[in-house]
Amino acid sequence: MTKISFGAHPHLLGFEQLERLVERTAKTASEGYPPFNIEATAENAYCITLAVAGFRDEDLAITVEDRQLVIRGRQADDGADRVFLHRGIAARAFQRSFVLADGVEVAGAHLDHGLLHIDLRRSVPDTVVQTIRIGRK
Repeated sequence: MTKISFGAHPHLLGFEQLERLVERTAKTASEGYPPFNIEATAENAYCITLAVAGFRDEDLAITVEDRQLVIRGRQADDGADRVFLHRGIAARAFQRSFVLADGVEVAGAHLDHGLLHIDLRRSVPDTVVQTIRIGRK
């Protein structure tokens, strides 16, 4: 049986990369740490909130790489001289990724009470009507 590619449909010209985006999103969907929320804060604005208890702002890095928002966290090992009877607060490194649609940009980020808030804004492009002149060969 031949696999028909979503991007190969004759009415979807130039959407070949959409299938790659879906595959990339499926790979990142299995990540479980840290937990997060995504909320719509306005018609074209969103906020991603990650629970990063114990992380300081210098332990976190936020980048956008090829339309993919990547949040990385790595804590310095300051517990070498501490003796834990129980260690239930995760201190492991993490990487969490989100694929951004065209026109979605990171507007800012802030850390508040162990929650990392990343604000996203979608710019709505102006509708452009273009008339194509038919030429002769």
